[in-house]
Amino acid sequence: MPRILASTRLLFWGPTLIWASTWHVILYQLEGAPALNGVALRFALASVLMFALALAQGQRIAVPLRWHGWLLVTGVVQYGLNYWGVYEAERHVPSGLVAVLFSLMVFGNAASGRLLLGQRVSRRFLLAGAGGVLGVLLIFWPEVAAAGARPNAALGLALGLGAAACASLGNALTLRFTRQGIALAPMLAHCMGYGALALFAMASVRGDVWRVGSGWVWWGSLVYLAVFGTVVAFGLYFKLAQRQGPARAALTGVLIPPIALAISAVFEGWRPTPLALVGMALSLGCVYAATRPAAAAREPAAEALVSPPVRDRAPT
Repeated sequence: MPRILASTRLLFWGPTLIWASTWHVILYQLEGAPALNGVALRFALASVLMFALALAQGQRIAVPLRWHGWLLVTGVVQYGLNYWGVYEAERHVPSGLVAVLFSLMVFGNAASGRLLLGQRVSRRFLLAGAGGVLGVLLIFWPEVAAAGARPNAALGLALGLGAAACASLGNALTLRFTRQGIALAPMLAHCMGYGALALFAMASVRGDVWRVGSGWVWWGSLVYLAVFGTVVAFGLYFKLAQRQGPARAALTGVLIPPIALAISAVFEGWRPTPLALVGMALSLGCVYAATRPAAAAREPAAEALVSPPVRDRAPT
């Protein structure tokens, strides 16, 4: 295995930084076409690319027929209902509240990992995760506090929670299937394809399935989201989850919002409040507390994610 692919820090920071950047890139997808159509095309293209990647690695892309029912369920849950729920939730509540809900995946992944994979996490990890969620809450507190004034806030909250639950369930199902011997790349390719079909079906019901954007900005952002935001990010994320468990992988959701807002400050003129700065510091500190080397020593499967760099001893 190449040395760079063996680094746990890469597996953590790769999807974290990529998904933080997608918050800004998605803005270019919201003009000229319904958002649902763009997401469907994103996963359709990602599915094709993931199949090509599996073939390039010499993997069999065929999956036994008995598994396709489960792959369909996983794809619809992880890449269909999850993303549909996010977009619908943001119609009723601020995006900051949705970010807070998705940071709760630390606990959703811990619960699904325990039930479906038999993996436990320490009490200290859960406390640090709670602190990280609190940090995200502080970052978006003005938006969260104003959410109750919206007429359909309860519906938006339910949709956001449902989307986060779908993401956690999809994570656990994906990892469970890899334990059954299904290679990761072909499985993700099938699941993303099924998810894209589900999204196209939703768009078809709305009657605008053929509407797409125009211009190089729309198509360029679509390619970025498919290649980096989907193929690369999900590939690294699930490698991390295989190595350290879904709960630790979900810590990416604690760091994505503050990094995304830093990008927003550069490109969109966002200015942090003192409370947001406290939240950012709390989120980063809690992720460090959850993954510091002392914890890794007590949990042999773990490796520090935000500790100072050390020499990688993985074979080249």
